[in-house]
Amino acid sequence: MGGEAAPIPMDTDDVVMTTSDPRHVRSTPWVEKYRPQSLADVAAHRDIVDTIDRLTSENKLPHLLLYGPPGTGKTSTILAVARKIFGVQMHNMVLELNASDDRGIDVVRQQIQDFASTQSFSFGAKSSVKLVLLDEADAMTKDAQFALRRVIEKYTKTTRFALICNHVNKVIPALQSRCTRFRFAPLDAIHVSDRLKHVIAAEGLDVTDSGLAALVRLCNGDMRKALNILQSTHMASQQITEEAVYLCTGNPLPKDIEKITHWLLNESFANSYKQISEMRTRKGLALVDIVREVTMFVFKIRMPSGVRVGLINDLADIEYRLTFGCNDKLQLGSLIATFTRARAALVASAK
Repeated sequence: MGGEAAPIPMDTDDVVMTTSDPRHVRSTPWVEKYRPQSLADVAAHRDIVDTIDRLTSENKLPHLLLYGPPGTGKTSTILAVARKIFGVQMHNMVLELNASDDRGIDVVRQQIQDFASTQSFSFGAKSSVKLVLLDEADAMTKDAQFALRRVIEKYTKTTRFALICNHVNKVIPALQSRCTRFRFAPLDAIHVSDRLKHVIAAEGLDVTDSGLAALVRLCNGDMRKALNILQSTHMASQQITEEAVYLCTGNPLPKDIEKITHWLLNESFANSYKQISEMRTRKGLALVDIVREVTMFVFKIRMPSGVRVGLINDLADIEYRLTFGCNDKLQLGSLIATFTRARAALVASAK
């Protein structure tokens, strides 16, 4: 009884890391770590950002509808606006709902309406007007959208609504007409490249010029996708080269697409089928990725416009069937048959 108490063993796996822990900082996804914190940090769409910034500064912010492809800065822009308006009180003055939340008509009638109807106290914030942020608004049910229309009208004096979506045609016209619309187009290659260079310098990464070009090419103007590919490739390879990027994403290399296109345009049906099947098995390539890359390569080949149009149309049909899970072997045969017909048309046009 008089002896010292034995120390209680502690399982280090159960220790909760705080946000100040450097291990936590290292494990943060770069998409969040490098998300713009102010409107000045937003990589592109300066005309839209400057317009919203001016409206915010003049206290004339309308209801907003931001739409466009993923990873173009819609959510980052509106969050930067919220930080500018509310500062440290942002979490008290902003209601944020996204696709992971239930957003049927009950949510509009209860959660959103309750938030919009309560009196707000700014406590030092620049504005007492609250903000409701509805991310991926195109996923809301039609009934919820119709209910939201009335809520927006009723609480305009105390609340601003910001709707974010990828497909504006899925938002009912009645909601669209109540908002100022801004379209966020895919980012230009120069803006993606500049932002990636900033992250590369901050993280001290070894990235070749061809590796950076591959990142920009594969992201197709989606900054979120570019950062995710960069982080994934860095985890798999110390040096980020073009081959490492394509290997990490599972996309076919440009030189592989050149080989495949050469076989399709010059080899017999049986030989093309054998060579492409072997490459797919060896490198683990998806046929739908091959079709998409071959389609882009077709635009670089000199051929009569009529032949090109027919070829692109057939390739689009093959990709459409593949997205619905049709048999890969049959669609590979269809791909080779499409190029066989195109070859015959090229020979006929040369005579």
